Amino acid sequence: MNHSALPVRRPSGTPGARKRWKSLWNSRILLLMCLPALAFFLVFAYIPMPGVYIAFVNYMYNKGIFGSPFVGLDNFKFLFISGDLWRLTTNTVLYNLAFILVGNVVQIGLALLFNELRSRTFRNISQSLMILPYFISPVLIGLFAYSFLSYDYGLLNKLLSAAGYTPLEAYSTPWIWPFIIIFTFLWQGAGYGTIIYFASIMSVESEVLEASNIDGANGLQRIRYILLPHLKPTFIILLLFSMGGIMKGNFGLFYNLVGASNTMLYENTDIIETFVFRALMRENNFSLASAVSLYQSVVGFALVLAANWVVKKIDKDYSLF
Repeated sequence: MNHSALPVRRPSGTPGARKRWKSLWNSRILLLMCLPALAFFLVFAYIPMPGVYIAFVNYMYNKGIFGSPFVGLDNFKFLFISGDLWRLTTNTVLYNLAFILVGNVVQIGLALLFNELRSRTFRNISQSLMILPYFISPVLIGLFAYSFLSYDYGLLNKLLSAAGYTPLEAYSTPWIWPFIIIFTFLWQGAGYGTIIYFASIMSVESEVLEASNIDGANGLQRIRYILLPHLKPTFIILLLFSMGGIMKGNFGLFYNLVGASNTMLYENTDIIETFVFRALMRENNFSLASAVSLYQSVVGFALVLAANWVVKKIDKDYSLF
């Protein structure tokens, strides 16, 4: 009898499957650490996704999401016709571009300055003081701004009056608010970004810096030819991450600095999040708010893909995917 012709019975479970299960078991601690993040995105990002349907209906409380009358693209049509969508998109994108570009330039500059400091004690104290505003609540920032800019009680107008100048009506002067908002954002976030760039500078090999000193390179040459090229990957990664939120405004900052109902400042300060807040809280228009939010998500996703495509064309190693 030819035993070689008989089928070979393999033990239950292929070696590949057993290897995968063993790998998962060995990584069980890491997987458990990932569970809170997975639960967060599941509860707050994936489970609510069917609610997008609200953007295509005339939502009524008594009929629910899927029982409300279907209106198709009427909510989006209203936004385009009213002209609000263009103003909201322009303000949101321009503010975020200013935050990204000016913020990164300031953060890189501060990180380079910290690197040139020779006193470690002074550098550590400066870093600690710079990062403190990052942990201050936007509510407190709004109170600080009001106590400084208020027409009747603000410190700025008291100083102007004492100097013989006309008091400034800040909350009815639209053109100054882009500068105030950008300055406040930089004041609050510059310390955090500076630490990221400074950590990247600290990873430069000391042998490279010593070789540049031996070759006679001065501080500016060392920054231009060694440190800035070394910061390029960090800058591009942070830029791509920032592009993911370019359609998402900093609601906490805008709401507490300006408010959501100051009509005199709408032209310069109204962003998508403040519009959605008004649509929900003042008009109870869930359909319109959902339509704006869906538009925001789709355009933001398209911008991320476009930015990643441009980076990939320039250098594949720096792209996200």
